[in-house]
Amino acid sequence: MKKGIHPIYTDTTVTCACGNVIEVGCNISNLKVEICSSCHPFYTGTHKIIDTEGRLERFKNKYAKAQAAKK
Repeated sequence: MKKGIHPIYTDTTVTCACGNVIEVGCNISNLKVEICSSCHPFYTGTHKIIDTEGRLERFKNKYAKAQAAKK
């Protein structure tokens, strides 16, 4: 490895808008993010599937027919 060309890798603090603080290693100091794994809807289980134009029902019907054909 060449000397003098690599960034300095240090421990830093990542602060979320929800107030969650995470200690990580990074070459940037004191990061601020809008959303983290503690408040993201997908990871917290509050994620909702929005069915637009009946896509979800068409998908279920399509594969229900395929499962019925296999039996």
